[in-house]
Amino acid sequence: MALDFDALRKKLNTLQGQNNRSSALWKPTAGKSIIRIVPWKENESMPFIELYFHYLGNKTHLSPLTRGHPDPIAEFADKLRQTGDKDDWNYAKQFSPKLRTFVPVLVRGEEKDGVRFWGFGKMVCIELLKVFNDDDWGDITDVETGRDITIEYTPQKESDTNFAKTATLVKPKQTPLSTDAEQIEKWLTEQPDIYEIFQEPGYEELQLFLERYLNPEDDQSVTAQRKSPKAEVVAAESSEDPIVDDNDDDEEVEAADTSDVGAEFDKLFNS
Repeated sequence: MALDFDALRKKLNTLQGQNNRSSALWKPTAGKSIIRIVPWKENESMPFIELYFHYLGNKTHLSPLTRGHPDPIAEFADKLRQTGDKDDWNYAKQFSPKLRTFVPVLVRGEEKDGVRFWGFGKMVCIELLKVFNDDDWGDITDVETGRDITIEYTPQKESDTNFAKTATLVKPKQTPLSTDAEQIEKWLTEQPDIYEIFQEPGYEELQLFLERYLNPEDDQSVTAQRKSPKAEVVAAESSEDPIVDDNDDDEEVEAADTSDVGAEFDKLFNS
């Protein structure tokens, strides 16, 4: 029997992506950090990269909807909403993909690590977009006349609220990204591939995961938990998930029970 080189290559890429994820992502630590948002090599005019994720159990999956592809978990959420039942509607939110926005950044004092991606939630994104839409600031990503940003991060356990807090302060002084033109060129061209860091799972792979998640008695490797989206993200944060560094935008939804989730699954995928 001939080797399946495509499957072997996919496995290698997956393992390499897992190994490279930590080094390619940046999360603020408690206190202040200074960063510079740099142009994204895939789209220099748009540094904001929107990715959608599923947080179910102890697993995090990139939603295929990120790149316009069918997503069986999102389809299941849509099916639940169509029942017209309030509990099903609330429960469906657990299966809807959650937006995470990323920007390529250079961390001052850690330039040797090169360009990495910083992921954040809705509130941080809004604050940054306000700066980008304010003509008085100009293009803060410009390699010659851009501006650094001070990030002050307060972990949840040190916060005066129930959430971690991330404050952003754009420096008023314009500064070059570097005085070394060759180094700038390297930072702009030798960036990690975010779609290699977060690889899109296949439709059948997600479908199988969802089926096991909904029927944990058939597969003890997956534990079905009827939680709110907020609870899922908090669980990811506590497990050192490199994707999550704040939960300032996560909607708290009361966990709802459904009487026949398995039947809905069967109707959706086996009809």
